[in-house]
Amino acid sequence: MATSQHRAALPQQRRLRAVVAAAAAEAASPSKALERFSAFDRVSVLSEALPYLQRFRGKTVVIKYGGAAMKDESLKARVVTDLVLLACVGIQPVMVHGGGPEINTWLNKLGIEAQFKNGLRVTDGATMDVVEMVLGGRVNKSLVSLIQQAGGAAVGLCGKDSDIIQARQMVEKDIGFVGEVTKVNAALLRTLVDDGYIPVVASVASDGKGQGLNVNADTAAGEIAASLKAEKLILMTDVPGVLRDKDDASTKFAQLTIRDCKELVDEGIIAGGMIPKIDCCIRSLSQGVRATHIIDGRQPHSLLMELLTDEGVGTMITG
Repeated sequence: MATSQHRAALPQQRRLRAVVAAAAAEAASPSKALERFSAFDRVSVLSEALPYLQRFRGKTVVIKYGGAAMKDESLKARVVTDLVLLACVGIQPVMVHGGGPEINTWLNKLGIEAQFKNGLRVTDGATMDVVEMVLGGRVNKSLVSLIQQAGGAAVGLCGKDSDIIQARQMVEKDIGFVGEVTKVNAALLRTLVDDGYIPVVASVASDGKGQGLNVNADTAAGEIAASLKAEKLILMTDVPGVLRDKDDASTKFAQLTIRDCKELVDEGIIAGGMIPKIDCCIRSLSQGVRATHIIDGRQPHSLLMELLTDEGVGTMITG
């Protein structure tokens, strides 16, 4: 989804996209999905994608990866495959991830109680050690391995490496080592991207004095996108996008502007956990990112469908 000029697809395109989505969701593998398409269907898909491949070739796209797509192994495999495909056609993806459920699992194994306050993880010294170990180690390296098994070239990092993500400890001292991002040093990421690598960045930051800080992965992704002057920031979530009625997916907004978002917040339509995601998108746009997207990571191949089709699948937010 690129501009408002492409809001409505032709009936044939809609039919083909429905077939593609159904096959991707039901098939055990990409090869099985392809068996359901005629030769004409296959070239039609490529034909529709061509303008987007041309437009985004050589452009940087930052993807915040999380939610159900991170917990479900089949969805994880599809996301990784999509990421590698984007890199193979000349788009420059950067993945930023958290890993809350995995952190909770390891805290439980170590007998450390997971605590939250106002939606933020209370991160004492012991918890911070686990956060850094899980995000920068287990989760990060498993994603790197999956990307490389799919044929990509990935480099795993956390925000402390080369001070990529710098942060200061939040003023609420009773939540411990939780940080808010103050600066991104994108030089290393730019070097890797320009050399054809896919950076995979865990959302652990440095306070500049050797102390690691736990930072929100959406915020980290947004600041990295701004620092890289990315073409797009994509937040993978567990909702279809921004909805007028949170219980009705058919009320999804396909495209919004910053002004639209602020009005929807004032009206109470954008509320709860969607507000910080919208704030992240607005901040990225104000710093030079061309477009931001909120998509449902539970939908197979939602990343490709958002980037490379006329209608997209989520909500695109522009300035």
